[in-house]
Amino acid sequence: MTATPVRLPISNAAGETVSNMASRPARKMIQIEALERRFPNPNGKGETQVFGDVNFTAHEGEFVCLIGHSGCGKTTLLNILAGLDKPSSGYVFVDGKEVSGPSLDRAVVFQGHALMPWMTAMGNIEFAVKSRWRNWSKAKAIEQCQKYIDMVHLTGSESKKPAQLSGGMKQRVGIARAFSIEPKILLMDEPFSALDALTRGSLQDELVSICQATNQTVFMITHDVDEAILLADRIVLMTNGPRARLCEIVENTLPGDRTRSDMHTHPNYYPMRNHLLEFLVNRSKTFAKEIAADGFDPRNPPVARPQAGAQAATRLSAASDNQSATTEKKAS
Repeated sequence: MTATPVRLPISNAAGETVSNMASRPARKMIQIEALERRFPNPNGKGETQVFGDVNFTAHEGEFVCLIGHSGCGKTTLLNILAGLDKPSSGYVFVDGKEVSGPSLDRAVVFQGHALMPWMTAMGNIEFAVKSRWRNWSKAKAIEQCQKYIDMVHLTGSESKKPAQLSGGMKQRVGIARAFSIEPKILLMDEPFSALDALTRGSLQDELVSICQATNQTVFMITHDVDEAILLADRIVLMTNGPRARLCEIVENTLPGDRTRSDMHTHPNYYPMRNHLLEFLVNRSKTFAKEIAADGFDPRNPPVARPQAGAQAATRLSAASDNQSATTEKKAS
């Protein structure tokens, strides 16, 4: 029986380390080996390598985010995972089977909602459901659609067409459509980037809830460091393109029950955030020097676990206690 992955706190109040990977199941849902993608040059002479020698895995129930600057091949990599593009070399396996084209085992949520404008919200989701289960009755398909419409809080908007929905509501339909076919892997290409901050935050919260309820495996591209810290179990860092490489895999050292409203209070938040920003600002540009200096092995990318020291964690705890005592004194 496959164990259900659980996010564990990485450090206790004293800063003592606890492995976030302790409950990681053995089943690999995504396995990428020596992946490379090249494109012909516009002048017809030779090719340009977008990325190369990419190796990593994602396990069942794991949420993985990919971060890197524009041009490093993030969307290209996701398209290869989706079966919408083919690698120049290397291999991609999903649940032990090599990817050779699109499949309903892999659902994609794009940056735009990609809804069919002549169909209602219910119709857009039903189209996906009927594609997955062709022999289902109309009533059973509608029941499946309604389950996920309710899950993304669109109850009452079933008969509305995309033109009648806000941007956030359209993206909710897209998310409901992806979840409704119960894919093995959910692929998300910056799905919230075009939304305002409030809508974005609301959808992030709903995504966390749905993934926890369904044990969904997710591979998501984002440029937002805080979004990655909130959502991801692991964060994959790509160097600048062309000839991008997978630089490092960062394990999220915040507790699994973190929320948008409280994650910044955890002692590991700023070490995590600073580590990711340092990569984006500096290390993504100078990674070639790290390879030369450290004997980098792309088959076994380094793993980072940014966290606060014991003293920092203790100081934060003491500060919180003092603040609580002051608040209670003022209240009395």
